Amino acid sequence: MRNDERMKRRIARAKRADAAMTGVFYSVGGFFLLLLIVLAGYIITKGVLDFYPELLSFTRQGIGNQFFNTVYLVFLSLVISVPLGAAAGVYMAEYARPGKVTTFLRICIESLSSLPSIVVGLFGYLVFILMTGAKWNLMAGALAVSILSLPLITTTTEDALRSLPKGYKEGSMSLGATHWRTITKVMLPACLPRIITGVILAAGRGFGEAAALLYTAGQSTNINWSNWDITSPTCPLNPFRPGETLALHIWVMRTEGSLNPNSAAIANFSSAVLIIMVLGFSLLARMLTRRLNKKQGGLK
Repeated sequence: MRNDERMKRRIARAKRADAAMTGVFYSVGGFFLLLLIVLAGYIITKGVLDFYPELLSFTRQGIGNQFFNTVYLVFLSLVISVPLGAAAGVYMAEYARPGKVTTFLRICIESLSSLPSIVVGLFGYLVFILMTGAKWNLMAGALAVSILSLPLITTTTEDALRSLPKGYKEGSMSLGATHWRTITKVMLPACLPRIITGVILAAGRGFGEAAALLYTAGQSTNINWSNWDITSPTCPLNPFRPGETLALHIWVMRTEGSLNPNSAAIANFSSAVLIIMVLGFSLLARMLTRRLNKKQGGLK
């Protein structure tokens, strides 16, 4: 009887502790959700209240050019960082042998992920601008943002591969597939949803980056939307032209926009557009990830 009573007390204490910790974790999650809603709601509301039609134009009075520059720069950075980061993650998970070299590589990746963006911007200015003799351009900005994104994509890919059940790899290789074919045809497709999560985080950092672009992409934009000669400095698709992004435009309007009487309204609306852009990209990527998960599970 005494043992039964002790067991019941232990079970009751365990249930109370479980309920208490569940409440704590729900409270933490709810706090961050509320913080996101309040922050995004405040910024979007301010932007909507300060909106006037000229802000949507692709002229100096609008933010259309900055919006395009932001999307184009993030696209260029992902084209650079995703293949390199995924390849590095595959190497670290499947090919790197334990030893001093692998340990050194991990230290390098961890150090790279903790670098301040302003330091990366100065490095990009020295290497991609001064050493090449170029002017501020979108490609230099994309390379700088890629440096910030590479550790995140590499770590996400490596963790995704390592967390796969061993049956994926063993089953494929037992059927006669090579190691490389197993990685490309079995393991990477199975890890794709988690890798996309890393890409989402990398893209989100690219959308909001300002310090690294201050010294690389420049603070001016001169686009001629009727000129599609990619070698021309005014062509929208020329990656070697200067390109001010929305994040930089917000900074300029808040620090050097005293000559523009609408600088506060432009900054507020640009902030709202940037928030909506990041949220929209995240939701779209999540929908794609969910669809891939259903497809892998045999659901339509």
